Amino acid sequence: MPEITPGFQRTVLDNGVRVLTESVPSVHSVAVGAWVDAGSRDERPAQGGITHFIEHMVFKGTRRRRGYLINQRMESVGGYLNAFTTKEHTCFYARGLDEHLGRALETVVDLVTEPTLPPREIEKEKDVVVEEIKMYEDAPEDHVFDHYEAVLYPDHPLGRPVIGTPETVRSFSQADLEGYIGQHYVPNRLVVSVAGRARHRDVVRHVERLLDGFERAPRPSSREPADGYAPAEVTIERPVQQAHLVLGTRSLGAQDPRRTVLSVLNTILGGGMSSRLNQNIREKYGWCYSVYSFVNVQTDSGDVGVYIGTDASRVDRSRVLIERELNKLAESPVSDRMLTRAKHQLKGSIVLGLESLSNRMQRAGRVELVHGREVPVEEVVAEIEAVTAEDVRALAEDLFAPGRLSTVALLPSAEAR
Repeated sequence: MPEITPGFQRTVLDNGVRVLTESVPSVHSVAVGAWVDAGSRDERPAQGGITHFIEHMVFKGTRRRRGYLINQRMESVGGYLNAFTTKEHTCFYARGLDEHLGRALETVVDLVTEPTLPPREIEKEKDVVVEEIKMYEDAPEDHVFDHYEAVLYPDHPLGRPVIGTPETVRSFSQADLEGYIGQHYVPNRLVVSVAGRARHRDVVRHVERLLDGFERAPRPSSREPADGYAPAEVTIERPVQQAHLVLGTRSLGAQDPRRTVLSVLNTILGGGMSSRLNQNIREKYGWCYSVYSFVNVQTDSGDVGVYIGTDASRVDRSRVLIERELNKLAESPVSDRMLTRAKHQLKGSIVLGLESLSNRMQRAGRVELVHGREVPVEEVVAEIEAVTAEDVRALAEDLFAPGRLSTVALLPSAEAR
């Protein structure tokens, strides 16, 4: 086998496509991703869900092969192929043995650059996605977060569900999909990321060959800023057995220097069984099975909050306990012992995540699209170590100031009680 030197390398091709590799000589497989810097945030209201719909449609056929052959492409050699769409990005990814690196690269690049979007398949896939929408609407924890995002980002693309609505999905035509792809699937917004047993020069050579002639005009991202935030309270009733409550507020973007402080704060507040929320509400009172805090980060904005699923009779009392924990974080610094424990937990989760080639590939792709450079794990660990208890308290004071929290409650309807 050819010698492979471990480490990260980055090349920008002549057409603007960025190629990233993290070589891991000790394994015998690869994780390959083709990332497009386009997500639901890039959609106009009438286009709601089109990015996700395109993610589905590219698997229906390309100029090289028909849909059923695409699905067999990696599975027939023991690997797999999939994709996902977020608010800001789309990723098409494959896993396979290192000997099938070329096959994996060809498959994901083909999806991005050569989809045929057959009209008959478009109509069939509309039914599939509408059923997917119904599935999420039948999952109350997912549904309450859709309403929460709408409250935090009213009349903004970040407040709309990635998947769209039945009305928008039903409206898509082949011309709509082709127009969106032509605008966003362009070389300067495409990143190819590979992690595993692969040499950088081999990956670059493969990608250059696959993208020969892919010369669409570059288009910069022109996303609407996520300005303005007005706290609100929303209550929804559904035929469910349990109440679902989310309290949260707008917070920091990925490029904010305090983002690491926010990660430490989130770990202390609700990141695991030893967190303050879990110890207080679940272990002390037994009022819930699931309670946690969360952080969502976009390029220039984000949010932080708490979710709990509990009996409808305990919603108000649970909210009091959650707000009490938020106030405690804002009023006084956490103990050295708690801060150290949170840092170890956060560092451990990052390093353990590197055991997965898929995580390595995804981390490299996301970091490149957000920061435009490699961010070594050592740099992240150093930032975590530098966080002080006063940093956490000061950020909590800013984020959880009186009147900043929004609340969304999904409650059992009368007939379900």
